[in-house]
Amino acid sequence: MKVSDVLVRCLENEGVKYVFGMAGKENLDLINSLSRSKQIHFVNVRHEQGAAFMADVYGRLSKEVGVCLSTLGPGATNLLTGISSAQLDHSPVVALIGQAGVERQHKESHQFLDIEKIYEPATKWSTQIKDSQNVPAIIRKAFKLALMEKPGAVAISIPENFSSEMINNMPIPVKNLPESVPVTEAINAASTLIRNCSQPFIIIGNGVLRQNAVDVLRTFVNTLQSPVTHSFMAKGVLDKEHPCNYFTFGFSEEDEVLPGINEADLLIVIGFDFVEKLPKDWNTKKIPVLHIDTLPAEINEYYPVEIELVGNLQKTLQLLNNTALPKKAWKPLGTLKSRIISAYQINENQRQPSNLPFTIENMLHCIEELTSEYTIVVSDVGAHKVSIARTYQPKKANGLIISNGLASMGVAIPGSIGAKLACPNDLVICITGDGGALMNFAEIETANRLGLPFIIIVLNDSELKLEVQQMNKLFGESFGVTYQNPDFVKLAEGYRIKGRKARNLDDFEKALKESLQTLEKMVLIEVFLQDSK
Repeated sequence: MKVSDVLVRCLENEGVKYVFGMAGKENLDLINSLSRSKQIHFVNVRHEQGAAFMADVYGRLSKEVGVCLSTLGPGATNLLTGISSAQLDHSPVVALIGQAGVERQHKESHQFLDIEKIYEPATKWSTQIKDSQNVPAIIRKAFKLALMEKPGAVAISIPENFSSEMINNMPIPVKNLPESVPVTEAINAASTLIRNCSQPFIIIGNGVLRQNAVDVLRTFVNTLQSPVTHSFMAKGVLDKEHPCNYFTFGFSEEDEVLPGINEADLLIVIGFDFVEKLPKDWNTKKIPVLHIDTLPAEINEYYPVEIELVGNLQKTLQLLNNTALPKKAWKPLGTLKSRIISAYQINENQRQPSNLPFTIENMLHCIEELTSEYTIVVSDVGAHKVSIARTYQPKKANGLIISNGLASMGVAIPGSIGAKLACPNDLVICITGDGGALMNFAEIETANRLGLPFIIIVLNDSELKLEVQQMNKLFGESFGVTYQNPDFVKLAEGYRIKGRKARNLDDFEKALKESLQTLEKMVLIEVFLQDSK
């Protein structure tokens, strides 16, 4: 059997449903083999970066490995940004990359780059197939590594001369990943540590979602009744109305939760990834830490671990819950929660759109009120990402997708394609600035071709708002961060999708309601917020 046919058999063996990518001379054998698969749908995209972002968000939401494909040279380098994003956001992704034949790799050659070395710092494992007989073993190892905690990206480059070779090797059976739990002595020591503290503060990270530990985490919180805060990527673990919910932390400025954290005598840190925010930014007092995660704690001066529980989070928290933990209820600074609600502009009451300014916060409140639990908001990167992290409250875990590792602009539109394929029955709403939108706007054609109905909200202010804010603060003026934008509604119509403009909150609410009632295809809403130009 041809190597590319065996490789597709290996992908089918791993349960792959989608491969996102672009064709090029060096991967044509593989694409031809994919065309005969009854299981795998090849999603041909408009740019390799979009393919990697699709695989990233698909992997994060489905908890299966997202797979993307490119050819060599510029195809491989285009793919790199999205692969780096998956690595830092801990999404399981495998990249298959066409490469020059081995006969021309030892010398200067057209479009040849050392892909294996380029991808090395951006992945858990970067390798090149050097012997076609090893294809099944390499694919099995790649998928295992991509899924193992902490999940991430793997890159496999495939020299074109191997793809058409004939081999007899077949896929290697998939085995469940090994799981471990802390020893009884460690669980008991952690329980004692909690009993002996007075004011624990719980910090939740994205690992809780990755490990399907939301329910046991809620039991843990409901028992202790201690205050809880979430990283950007863990929002939705606790309901907005939960009395212990102190919402989100990890902002560069005006992080309203920090005074409460500083009052604690123990930080219970569960499934948190340092890539979201280093401890020096939120544990300046070096408060003792109970570390609960899938991997041992990193050594950090501002992360003084008293005890660490390392293992499967769902099972570890269940064991901890079984130790009859005591109630540890307390309220940081008394009125801190009400101050956070006010500062973060978290909506507690019904709005009257005609009486309110058209700010991003009020737009987000409108989305919250008009959508159900089965909604996924995908945020691009920019000033609006910070506003969404502060204000928007998803109704379920993984109801908000924020890239907070690499934090690359351009993730939202292709990411929404990955989200809709992973969760086809959920409403997907993409919120992007004009800068991020135009980086991967062409993927609207991909979504339209696939018949994926979701809503794109483009915030049109003709500038990189976050950079404008930062430059004005540093220098009193901004430079090099403004643009002339197209008419996004007309641009959407050019892609044969419906577009609407919203210049006030009434306009937006009407456009959103109409979109929700007739959402059979994509809809784009071009938004001009009150402080926009």
